[in-house]
Amino acid sequence: MISLVLSLCTTISVVFAEPVDKIVAVVNDDIITQSDIINFKSKLKKNGLVDEALLNMYDKKKLLTDEKMLIDYLIDEKTIDSEIRRLGLASPIEQVEAEIRNIAQSRGFDRNQLKMALKNQGVAYSDYQDFVRSSLQRQTLLQKEVTSKIKISDDEVNAYYIANFSTAKALIFEYTLAHILFLNSNGGASEAYNRAKLVSDKLAQGIPFETLAAQYSEDPQFTQGGLFGTFRVSDFNKDVESVISKLNVAEISPVVKMPDGSHIFKVLKKTLVPSPDLEAKREDIRRKLLSENFKRQFRNWLTQKRRDSYIRIN
Repeated sequence: MISLVLSLCTTISVVFAEPVDKIVAVVNDDIITQSDIINFKSKLKKNGLVDEALLNMYDKKKLLTDEKMLIDYLIDEKTIDSEIRRLGLASPIEQVEAEIRNIAQSRGFDRNQLKMALKNQGVAYSDYQDFVRSSLQRQTLLQKEVTSKIKISDDEVNAYYIANFSTAKALIFEYTLAHILFLNSNGGASEAYNRAKLVSDKLAQGIPFETLAAQYSEDPQFTQGGLFGTFRVSDFNKDVESVISKLNVAEISPVVKMPDGSHIFKVLKKTLVPSPDLEAKREDIRRKLLSENFKRQFRNWLTQKRRDSYIRIN
């Protein structure tokens, strides 16, 4: 009898000695426990399966040392998953497996090699499937609720360029020009300049540019009106640029010496266009602005969803 009582007491003491997982927070129908915090810290330290979209909103180093911030992260995570369930967003196993194949191929693996790599990291394939499924659902949610509503205009890109590349011009002029050419090969550079000067004087007397171009231009590729082409002012050398940049539409230049001969230019069209440097940086700037805008809009969306949710922190 005494032996039986002792046995029962021992059993009871063992039962009550088992640790009870503490509930740290409640988010709608979900709970966050102390073990969730421990497990998440372990994932962060080992670069485990953590969704980057939300993690990028936080300072990873601080998450490891600031438990309040870590709980905040987990509340955000539960809020997102709660919204996924509310909207009925699903990722069927076929979609999950297709995404896993894409991930494996991008790393030069086949499916079996990926499974082995996961096993070596102590990750069960079923856990990886769940992670990919959750990531796909979150991507779908964020595309619907956040990303699809972000638009970066060319004006925003231009403004960022001007603000952050102070020595550069976002816009430059592009000119469509006509010309009258006097070739150096016809008697030398001095004679070409003198012939050009005579025609320049005729232009000053009011004789139409097109008439004189047809009569005097030595351009072997001459087209009606003396059309020369469309250029950005930066396409010319500094001496020519200094002349052309001062002209407005329909204005005519003085004689300009160039390697092939002496030219007289007329501006047919003058248009502001993006600078080559801006064009080279445009997509990088757009991606940066999209990323910054996404973080801001994502945080605003999360804040609103948290207001709409039942959240209790113990």
